Amino acid sequence: MGKRSVLSLWIYRALAVLTLFFFGFIIGWFAKPTQTKTEHHTESSRFLKEFLDEMKAPNIRQHLRKFTRLPHLAGTEQNLKYATQIREEWRYFGLDSVDFVHYDVLLSYPNKTQPNYISIMDALGNEIFRTSLEEPVPDGYGNVSDIVPPYSAFSPKGTPEGELVYVNYGRTEDFYQLEKQMGINVTGKIVIVRYGKIFRGNKVKNAILAGAKGLIMFSDPADYCADGVQTYPDGWNLPGGGAQRGNVLNLNGAGDPLTPGYPAKEYTYRSKLEDGIGLPKIPVHPIGYHDAIHLLKNMGGEIPPNNWKGALNVSYRIGPGFINDYKNLTVRLNIHTNNQVTRIYNVIGKIRGAVEPDRYIILGGHRDAWVFGGIDPMSGNAVLHEIARSAGSMLSKGWRPRRTIVFASWDAEEFGLQGSTEWAEENAKLLQDRAVAYINADSAIEGMYTLRVDCTPSLHTLVYDITKQIDSPEVGEEGMSLYESWHKRDNWTNNRDAPRISKLGSGSDFEAYFIRLGIASGRARYTKNKKTERYSNYPVYHSVYETFEIVDRFYDPSFRRLEAVARVRGGLIFSLADSLLLPLNVNEYAEALDKYALSISQIAQRHPEEMQKYGVSFDPLFSAVENFTVAAGDFHERLQTVDKADSLQVRIVNDQLMYLERAFIDPLGLPGRPFYRHVIFAPSSHNKYAGESFPGIYDALFDIGNAADPEKSWDKVKRQISIAAFTVHAAAMTLTLPA
Repeated sequence: MGKRSVLSLWIYRALAVLTLFFFGFIIGWFAKPTQTKTEHHTESSRFLKEFLDEMKAPNIRQHLRKFTRLPHLAGTEQNLKYATQIREEWRYFGLDSVDFVHYDVLLSYPNKTQPNYISIMDALGNEIFRTSLEEPVPDGYGNVSDIVPPYSAFSPKGTPEGELVYVNYGRTEDFYQLEKQMGINVTGKIVIVRYGKIFRGNKVKNAILAGAKGLIMFSDPADYCADGVQTYPDGWNLPGGGAQRGNVLNLNGAGDPLTPGYPAKEYTYRSKLEDGIGLPKIPVHPIGYHDAIHLLKNMGGEIPPNNWKGALNVSYRIGPGFINDYKNLTVRLNIHTNNQVTRIYNVIGKIRGAVEPDRYIILGGHRDAWVFGGIDPMSGNAVLHEIARSAGSMLSKGWRPRRTIVFASWDAEEFGLQGSTEWAEENAKLLQDRAVAYINADSAIEGMYTLRVDCTPSLHTLVYDITKQIDSPEVGEEGMSLYESWHKRDNWTNNRDAPRISKLGSGSDFEAYFIRLGIASGRARYTKNKKTERYSNYPVYHSVYETFEIVDRFYDPSFRRLEAVARVRGGLIFSLADSLLLPLNVNEYAEALDKYALSISQIAQRHPEEMQKYGVSFDPLFSAVENFTVAAGDFHERLQTVDKADSLQVRIVNDQLMYLERAFIDPLGLPGRPFYRHVIFAPSSHNKYAGESFPGIYDALFDIGNAADPEKSWDKVKRQISIAAFTVHAAAMTLTLPA
């Protein structure tokens, strides 16, 4: 046989082998069993149940105890020690990676050698009374050092002195009533207001606009004591010597006041302190209600309306100044607080997604506390820690989420959401491209009555589904689901037969992710009965009395309420990370938009003559909402027919679901608030805590009946309606079938 024949024979043999291998591969490929939709759902449901069951109340109790032993204010050594402990324990739990991310931000601390206080001065300049320099320390904590005294973070230094004027809660409407109806001008005066109703920074802003030169805030028993409850340690009410710490910034989403819009890294340009964003211009200080009595009891002036009166045994006269033998007395603030650039540390842990590692589900809560932080934030931090431990345990059992889960322990939340905002700014491009959802993990309990959920409408259905799979933590409700318990206690008052879910406002770490970046967000915690418990927030808020013991003895002795909250938060991130199709409901968004459009139009319709005179119509907004509703319905129908085995089809619809929230972002931001960019949801400019729907329209309509220039004011309303109509219509287009 010749060389050519031998070569040909080897070629034929090689081709035959390759042909047999190819056909064998094809047969094997098509014979390979594929996981059906039902099998994937069954396996995911089994893992979800295991994940929920893994979270245990005794573990949460243990986590809370170890993270509340010492004060851990942002920027302090102890807060860094807790960060290090969390990092090491998350690594031990089995997370794929855990790292520190630091920033250098502007923080604010009292001067240790010159304490802050309020004094009453006589005509000769003698100090005849001064407020307490610190809170009485609770039993068992007498040997603890580094307890920061009550102060208003970021208050400027100063010793303003003048007559005292009482202005109720310091709301916009309170200052309006004081000036327009009572004829009292506070220019050059010291203003005293009670805590509650609105964010403290808004009170400061209102006092500045009214011309005051100093502000005192006190916690009135009417707002910080529940009926029939003893003060701490015998109960969970605020003692008379307790005072609420807190920042008094007006950042409107800016993060670090010196680097607004950009991460506060070593290379970042910093503004001068006098040019910092949101810093107040007048000295501010908080006091307890025992000290407030001394300031209020001898005040002169009118007796105020009944809704201006609290629960102290004083007349609540408005002033200005004092009466009778006290009429020559004045009030002086003595404020020596220092602002300084300080390094803070976020802890970022990740579990890599098995199928879509470039899609992120974020669970984040802050770690820093004013003192011990028994409720705010460590009840939430203990829950976050247990969810991370449970996720690590699931990894050891062979589970891995479809998408990446990010765990975050934020720093410096109490100083204006700085840790979370700086990380959002540093990763803004990445998050806008890849983040599916953000679930907040701040305080997990603020009352003992029922669940409270605030979230974007597309998460409503998922929240209900998860809570139906969790047991009620309440005694006497054995066999009842958390959903049923919640439904029984807080049913929606409109035509919908379901538990109430509220709008997201601000005041916690979801702000940058939801309101600036347009990432679907939600939060869940246990709360009070709002119908019967009228006090503000919870009584010991931001005081030294937020201890482990107040949770252990009063709020949740069994820790089953915190366990239920852990399972809600954990269930949300599990489902968002592991579901084949993202569990976001566009029809829920359509229903919410319809309700919100009607509600905001009804506010305007209180002024029918002005609407007609200035040509104001909500028809474009109603039309856009109708278009969105049709698009949402069509999308939902298409979702039912998606071929689950076609990864491209799955990716397309998931991207549409993920990016829907982004479609409501206006890059120009709300008027005067460029970092608040969500056209559907943002806080009112008059109260950072309160979430408003169509906030641009809401703010334009706020107090429009008293507008100095009605034509100009109604023109602003028309502009905001047009922006909202465009945005809703554009969002509807993102749900249409891709070309």
